[in-house]
Amino acid sequence: MIPEHVLFYALVGGILPALLWLWFWLKEDSRCPEPRGLIILSFIAGMIVVPLVFPLQKLVAAHFVGTTVIVLWSTVEEVLKFLAAYLLVLRRKDMDEPVDAIIYMITVALGFAAFENTLFLINPLGDGNIIESVLTGNLRFIGAMVLHTLASAVIGVAIALSFYKSALAKRIYIFFGIILAIVLHTLFNFFIIQSNGEKLLEVFIFVWLGIVVLILFFEKIKRMKNPRNLFIKKR
Repeated sequence: MIPEHVLFYALVGGILPALLWLWFWLKEDSRCPEPRGLIILSFIAGMIVVPLVFPLQKLVAAHFVGTTVIVLWSTVEEVLKFLAAYLLVLRRKDMDEPVDAIIYMITVALGFAAFENTLFLINPLGDGNIIESVLTGNLRFIGAMVLHTLASAVIGVAIALSFYKSALAKRIYIFFGIILAIVLHTLFNFFIIQSNGEKLLEVFIFVWLGIVVLILFFEKIKRMKNPRNLFIKKR
């Protein structure tokens, strides 16, 4: 049984950093904010994905070895995060502009990372190892949490870029968005595992460069207009 104070500090350490990241991304889209209820639903949906992912990853580890495990673990996480967003949020009428897809995918990813971080913090906190807890929380704040954000945002960007396209084009964009998210997630895990943590700085720099590119796409997508409306105006 986990002591109440340990669970409380683990929740604070896991959720608070995720909420800080969420605040940053919501500020980026403050011009036309998404409904608060859907943001909360997206965050909770991401948290719910975690207990669904763990048994599937155990199943993968029991039947596969080596790099295949890393690829399939990443696949399970990215596909389930996308499905949670798609089933609960992305099909709603409130998803009325391209940038919304990125916001909702990021929110689901942060909910996932918040719960995952909480679970990672329980053991060191339960052992009274405060220093290890702080280091774990900080490393996940600048590494794993950013990776989850980037990977899911890639799918959001794919959805956004196909927002005004045909149904077939949307499926194709989403498919390749998921593939790219899996590749990014796999590369992150692979280099962390293969280097035994010795190349953390290089891996984190790679992820943060990805965030810079994401911000550039985010700004571009915020300015996207329906080409049909532009055609009507020209006429």
